[in-house]
Amino acid sequence: MQKSPLNYRTALTLALSISLLMNMIFLIMFFFGNLMAVEDDRAPQHMLRIDIAIQHIFFNFLIAFPLYALNFKLLKHPWFSRKGKRIYIVLLTLVCTTIISSGCSLILLQFEDSSHNLMQAIAGGMFRDYFIAVVVMLSSQLIYFSNKQQQMALENERLQAEYMNTRFLALKNQVDPHFLFNSLNTLHSLIKTDNDKAQEYVQQLSRVFRYTLQNKKIITLEEELKFTKAYCHLMQIRYGENLQFIQRINEKYYPYSMVPLSLQTLVENAVKHNVVSNRQPLSITFSTSEKETITVSNPVQAKKEPEGGESIGLSNLAERYRLLWSKEIAIRNINGLFEVEIPLIA
Repeated sequence: MQKSPLNYRTALTLALSISLLMNMIFLIMFFFGNLMAVEDDRAPQHMLRIDIAIQHIFFNFLIAFPLYALNFKLLKHPWFSRKGKRIYIVLLTLVCTTIISSGCSLILLQFEDSSHNLMQAIAGGMFRDYFIAVVVMLSSQLIYFSNKQQQMALENERLQAEYMNTRFLALKNQVDPHFLFNSLNTLHSLIKTDNDKAQEYVQQLSRVFRYTLQNKKIITLEEELKFTKAYCHLMQIRYGENLQFIQRINEKYYPYSMVPLSLQTLVENAVKHNVVSNRQPLSITFSTSEKETITVSNPVQAKKEPEGGESIGLSNLAERYRLLWSKEIAIRNINGLFEVEIPLIA
């Protein structure tokens, strides 16, 4: 949670800054007064006294600091409506300014040993101090609303992140049962045709599921390729030499990040929608490019009757990339070649 800037440290810093700015003229008079005094013995004596400037800085600070502390305290309390709170702050600030300013003026007169009329001195000091009060109120409101707006922005970002995480988990939970369902369908087919292959398939499938249980949101290309290789081996148990996989991967992209099960989804999609047989063997190619992408491509050998089962596939994959990185995957079907290009995240 972000710490509120409406605290005593901020009040101290702002009060000191206002005090210095309000008495900048006295400081300039002191430094330039020293230069004038060297050249002109008739220079006013008060121009050489730094103690006057320090006194004014101190008493201005005594005005500004309590007012900042008061304004910060009132702004953080949910006692009043917004409109009522502003009126209350203004009235209380002016009352406190009058009281503090009168006391400071009386003390300052004693320090300066002034012969000015008491009421005139207090009135003159209060005019300056009311100006300080206005600056304090305006700057306090500015800090308050700026902080409130920033907190709202942070809260919106947090809620957005939670929504994206929830949506991502929902999509992933959609993929995992889908993957299990298709794997069991394949195993069912193998049991009918080849028991030995079915046993090997079960062994390989257990390794694959051990990988999926890691429950990672992001994975490196190298890890995804290892998993995809194991999954491709499962597919080759079923289809034999009729299904081929070609890799054209530049190893410099191994550390790049991607969404888990991305390549597996594309392999599954290719096998699901294309003929794989002795007469029409299917080759699936993985290749990286200088655009920092990986492309999975295969010739289009569409089945007359696609396999049954719920279709998750490409739309799910595209949505996960949008949620995590606001990236889009590219899907192309050109001259009988189907390609899906996935961004790699450095």
